[in-house]
This record gives sequence, structure tokens and C-alpha cells, in this order.
Amino acid sequence: MEKIDKVTSRRNFLKTSAIAGTGLISGLPITDVFGLQLPHSANDLYKLSYSLMQQWAKGLLDLQVTDKSRTLDYGGIWCPADKAVHGRVGDSIYPFFYLADKTKDSKYIDASVLLFRWMESRVSQPDGSWLNEPVKGSWKGTTVFAAIALAEAVKNHGTLMDPQFKTEVTNRLKKAGDYIHDNFTLDYGNINYPVTASYGLSLLGEILDVAKFKVKGKELAHQGLQLVTKNNYLLSGEGDPLYQPSKKGCFSIDLGYNVEESLPALVLYAKLAKDNEVLEIANKCLAGHLEFMLPDGGWDNSWGTRIYKWTYWGSRTSDGCQTAYALMADHDPRYYKAALRNTQLMQQCTHGNLLTGGPHFNTHKVAPCVHHTFSHIKALTNILEYGDGVARSIDHIKLPCEENYGSRFITDIQTALIAKGSYKATVTGYDREYKKTKNGHATGGALSMLWHEKTGPLMVASMNDYQMFEAGNQQIDDDPNSIPLTPRIELKLNGSIYMNISDLNATIDVKDEGARVIVTTHSKLVDKDQKSPPTGDINCKIIYSFTNDKVTLKFSHDKVDNSGQVKIIFPVIAKSSEKLNTITANQLIIHKDSAQVKLSANHPIAQLPSTNGRVFNFVPGYEAIPFYIAQNDAVIELEIKTKPISRKTFLSGFPAITGHQ
Repeated sequence: MEKIDKVTSRRNFLKTSAIAGTGLISGLPITDVFGLQLPHSANDLYKLSYSLMQQWAKGLLDLQVTDKSRTLDYGGIWCPADKAVHGRVGDSIYPFFYLADKTKDSKYIDASVLLFRWMESRVSQPDGSWLNEPVKGSWKGTTVFAAIALAEAVKNHGTLMDPQFKTEVTNRLKKAGDYIHDNFTLDYGNINYPVTASYGLSLLGEILDVAKFKVKGKELAHQGLQLVTKNNYLLSGEGDPLYQPSKKGCFSIDLGYNVEESLPALVLYAKLAKDNEVLEIANKCLAGHLEFMLPDGGWDNSWGTRIYKWTYWGSRTSDGCQTAYALMADHDPRYYKAALRNTQLMQQCTHGNLLTGGPHFNTHKVAPCVHHTFSHIKALTNILEYGDGVARSIDHIKLPCEENYGSRFITDIQTALIAKGSYKATVTGYDREYKKTKNGHATGGALSMLWHEKTGPLMVASMNDYQMFEAGNQQIDDDPNSIPLTPRIELKLNGSIYMNISDLNATIDVKDEGARVIVTTHSKLVDKDQKSPPTGDINCKIIYSFTNDKVTLKFSHDKVDNSGQVKIIFPVIAKSSEKLNTITANQLIIHKDSAQVKLSANHPIAQLPSTNGRVFNFVPGYEAIPFYIAQNDAVIELEIKTKPISRKTFLSGFPAITGHQ
């Protein structure tokens, strides 16, 4: 390793306290309407991004393996959750070189050289690809992400590289470019790969002066436009088949991958190639996908095909929405706010200088996977590198969900969105599952998101069955009490589970009456293979009613069940530190940081087994109290109060519900 020491010693950088001097944005924290702790200057996306980027970089540097006796891991970045080095850690080279340029600190270059050496020894392949994980037979499609990261470092910060090292990296990029050029087509993997390759090849074509790379990059970008849905401008292709719709006319769509990887790549390609046609469609897609951003910056991917990677702020191993939305802020002022809110949310989910996989990872004491950090630091680097650096006012800018529009039905995914007063909700009947996965995302008319401006999420969907579809990119759930977080009707019988949220054939009817929105769903209890219990069909009817002040959930099923086998389950999001008070058997209060949740039902409310009163689900990273009612019907009302509630006030303002309504 003497060669590495000589390379890095040539750098005449000042080892200053640049990072400590800039630090996190100064100012005492304040609390905004979403309960987020934000610094005074938090509306400056670029200052916030730079400080958060430095914080993450410190977390990554602290985890780099510098013990030469650890031969296989030497130079890599250790993951505290998976106890391994992930194959894509080399993506950090680009943000490290950016920071080396800005801070004049050579430690970032030293770290980058070590990372490149690790890549070449552990995941580099003779055909020009890099493996996703340092395991034989691992997926090679992620070559495009490594190639982009290295190419950005060479393009924007190549003057900082030792000439010999720069030549080595450039030669390696030519091999990677050939692999991508020769192997990537529109149906190579999911759509995020060919669409990202449109930018990757165009970038490589520019810095390496290879015309065929640019030609192929343009082809892939324009071919990708074929998979934009006609009604709602959502990008399909996250799963297969590509061109054959489901029974309900749906294609494979995943919000997380689209906003964090594919759309950013289309924007970067279009700007690099000056391709106005792609830029125009990308802009329409950004607006279409923005319907699913919540006011706190969360992405409602409760229905997406690749929900197994949903982290509330985005997706586990993609790059981040900032690249697309910040770089297109001149097209729509809402885009700047979207990028800002999402960055603020990621800041709130950062602990120990690492981005955790969801808002409650820290309270549930779950170790964060380092993949989130080294992936998403690239998006912040992109906007600092290519953005205009202008902080924009968001005082009068509203995201789509902040408009009190009542209801919207998103045809392309058979999903209803509700924005009524301070409540936001999603009810989904989306019937396209991911490849061969069964019981992935919730369907069946599920209430997959219920959100309030004073509490954040109150109810969220998870996977119907937590499955390690990408074992190297997911964390193991070994909690024996773990359950889906989606509100549902459920029957466990002879080792099988039957749920209404598994029913791909469910129907949804939405009525907007002005003062309230009523969503009525009809479904059956089915297993993962869409089969009813051996005792016969069990029909379910669920009515969701939304007003400015209250949400009412009415569950019912037609099974004659005196043993309580069929349960109406409705977990409510509440972190471990939030207190639960039982007023009566039918009435509860959850004390959240900024409000109280009043919960009342027409039957006594029980709890399923849990660890310390909470269940935790990696999708999307929340703790919840697992409530249930073992009756044929349940009427549940939720109301939010911002002042302390006495027992007398609670009972007088929220009388007990009786009978089936």
C-alpha cells in the first residue's frame, strides 16, 4: 500500500478545521408545524445540504476500515447494521472529492483512493462491471451507479487527482462504459437501470470522448419515455411485465425508485444533452409524482411495487429526490419546497452522523444500514455541484397535498388520495405486485396512509408479509411479535393468514360530499395466493370517512365468528416515548409531542403481543401500538387535540360509540 501513501502525500491541502468551522447550520432549533426540530436558516436548501453532507461524510469516514490486517475489508466502509462492507461504498468517492475541493482537506482524497482500491480488489470484474455485493454471482447492474460517481469525480474534481490515479480511474471507466453499452437495454432489470444508464453513458461519452456512449444514452432516455403512464405521468417498469397491464389496467410503479433514481437521471441526462423533449416529459413526471409527497417531506410509497425498500423519506438504496426537484426548481416553485422538506426530514432521521432507515429507528434502537448514507449523500452533492445555490422563499408555496382538495383518484395505480383539513390519507386497490412477490404492498382497499399536520403519520402500510426480496439490501426482522402495520381484517387459520389487504380484486368507491369524503371498499379475506379460507368466502366492507375534524373507520365482515378468530387490527403509529392512557375500555389517548390522539370505538380495544408495548416494522421504519377488536364490526374514531385532555373533557366531547353503524 506504499503507492497509496505516495499518491495522497502529493496533495498540498490544508488540514484545517473547515468542517468544524462550518458545522451544522447555526441557530437554536425551532419547531415547525410538523413537529420537526429545524434550525433558523433551514429554508436555505443549499446551506442545509452542505452541513448535512459534512455530517454524513464524518459518519462514513469514521467507519472506513483502515486496519490493514483486515485484508478483505481494508479501505471499505463498514456497515454497523449488516456487519459487512457493501459493494457500492465506492459511490462515496464523488462526494468525498467534492468535499476535498471545498474544505481543502486531503483526508477525503485519502479515503477515496482507499475506496477505489477496495472496489478493484473486491467487486471489480473482468468484463468491466462491478458487483452489487462482494459475493460471487451478485447483481452487476449497479455498475452504472459506480461509473457515474467516478465520472462525476473526474469531471468536476479531476484536477485534485494524482495524474497516475486519474489515468487509472479513467481507464477503468472506459471498461465500465463498454459493459453498460453492451448489456443495458430497456428491459435490463427494472426501469431505473436503463434510465440511469441514459445519463451514465452520456456522461462517460463526454469525459471519455466516446461517441457511441452518447448515442446509446440518448436511445435509452427516449425509450424510457415509452413507460410514462398516460393518465398520471407516473414512470412504470419497476417490475414486470413491462407492457402487459394488470386486471385493473395498472403497470409496475414504485414511487421511491422513481423520485430518487430514475427521474433524477432523466433530468441530469436532459440537462447534459440539452434534450428538451426529455426535459419536458421529466417535468410532467415530477409534477405527477409530487402528488405523493406529504407536508413533512415524506414520500407516500405505501402502495409501490418495491415497498420493501420504503423508508418514509424515500428508498433504502437509491440516491435521493433532491437532484430532480432542486435542479428543476426554475420550472415549478413547489419543486424547491419538495427538495427542502425531504432534506429536512432526512436531517431529522440522522443519528450518530448516519441516515437511519426511518423516523423511529433511533427510538427503537435499530442500527442504521450505512447504505442509506453513502447513497443519499450523492444527491446532496449533485445539487451543490449543479444547482443555482439560490435559497427560495416557500412562504406561499403549497405542495399538492397541502391544498384542501378533498379527494383525487389516481387511475394508473387505482389509488385514492384524500386531503381534508389537516388530514391526508391514501386508500389503495393497486393490483400489480412486484415480479414473483406475493403479499408485498397492501391492496384490497387498504388505508395505507393516514397523516395529520400535528402528529405526522397516524397509520401507515407496511409489507403484508415482510420478505427479504433483496437480502443484501434489507435488514433482518427477528422480532417474534412483528406484524404488518396496515389497518386490516385478518383471519389466522391452520397456519395460513387471510387478509382483506391481500385482495387484488377489491373495489373502491369515492364520494366527495364537500363537508366530508367517504371511501367505501369491498373485499374478501384471501391468502397470498388469492384463495379464500377453506370454510368459504368472507366478505368485508370498510368505510373511511374524512372531515376537517375527524376520521371514522368502519370495518365489518360477514363471518359468523363467536370465537374471535377474525380480528380487526388497526395499529396506530406511536414511538416508544409517547404515553398511552386508557380512559375506558373503549377509549384511549396517545400523547404525542405536539398533540393528543383521541381514539374511541364501539367495542373494547385490545392489544396484540408486542415488545414493550410497541411493534416495529422496517417498512417504513415506524413503531406502532397494535390495537385490535375481535368482533364482526368495529367503528373507530380518531380526533386530534392540541391541548391536554382531561378525562371529563374527553368523555364529554367524544361519547362512546355503540352498535354497528
